[in-house]
Amino acid sequence: MTIAAPPSQISRYEILGELGRGDMGVVYKARDPMIERLVALKTIGVELRGAEALAFRQRFFREARSAGGLNHPNIVTIHDVGESEDIAYIAMEFLGGQSLREILDSGTVLPIAKIVDIAAQVAEGLAFAHRMAIVHRDIKPANIMVLETGVVKITDFGIASLPSGTRTIAGTVFGSPWYISPERLRGERADGRSDIFSLGAVLHEMLTGLPPFTGADLDSLFSQILNVMPAAPSTRNRNIPPAVDAIVAKAMAKNAEDRFRDADEMAAALRAGVRGYLLKDME
Repeated sequence: MTIAAPPSQISRYEILGELGRGDMGVVYKARDPMIERLVALKTIGVELRGAEALAFRQRFFREARSAGGLNHPNIVTIHDVGESEDIAYIAMEFLGGQSLREILDSGTVLPIAKIVDIAAQVAEGLAFAHRMAIVHRDIKPANIMVLETGVVKITDFGIASLPSGTRTIAGTVFGSPWYISPERLRGERADGRSDIFSLGAVLHEMLTGLPPFTGADLDSLFSQILNVMPAAPSTRNRNIPPAVDAIVAKAMAKNAEDRFRDADEMAAALRAGVRGYLLKDME
C-alpha cells in the first residue's frame, strides 16, 4: 500500500515529517511559526457528515479541553486543539525518546527496577488525572513515552475515548483490545480502576515480553480477559520478586473492587516493591 506524502501544512503548523501512524490517524513532527516551537501534531480524520460530524466535534473538543487541563510531569502537555477541513488535530509537546511499544518491539530487555519505575510513573500520572475526574481508557505501550532522561509520559489523554477502532461492544469502541478491562468488555462504565487493570497488563508484558492475553482471535481473546487469570510473571522470569507478582495480580483482578483502591495506592506499592528488590539485591 502506498503511503501518501505528508502535507506541507495543517492549519498554521508547518509539517516537518511523520512520527508515526495509529488507529486514529497520523502523528507529525511540526513547527508552530507563531512561537517557534516544535510540536507533535496528532491528526484524526473526520469522515462524518451532518449530525454525526457535529457530535464528533463537540465530543472531540470537550475531551481535548479536559485533557488540556492536566498539568503533571508524567502526562504529555497539550498546547492547542483545532480542525482544518476534514482533519481534527491536537498539538502536543514534542518529546524525545521512544514509545514503550517501540522499546518492547526492539527486543530490549529492561531491568526489573526500570520496569517497575516506568509503571510507577504511569500510575502517578494516572492518579493525578483520576483526581481530576479524567479516565484515560486506552493505556497501552503505544501511549507511554519513555524519554531519554528516564521521565515517562502518558500520551493521548482526551482522544483515547473518541470514535475509532474496529469493533464495538455495548456502545464502547476500541482499537487495542489486549489491555482492555473486563468491565469495559461488558459495556460497563469505566472508572480509574479500568486504567489500573490496563496498566497491570502493560506491566505484565514489560516483565515477560508477552501480553498477558493472546487469543487466536477476538472472541478467544475476550474470553481470556473475562475469565482467565494470566500466569504470574515470575513463571517466565524467576528473577521477578513475589511483591511484583502480587502487584500485577492485584492490578489485574477481574473484579474492579479487588484491585488497588486508586492509582496512588498502586504507585506506592510499586515504589515499595522496587525498594525491597534493590535492597535484597545488595545483600
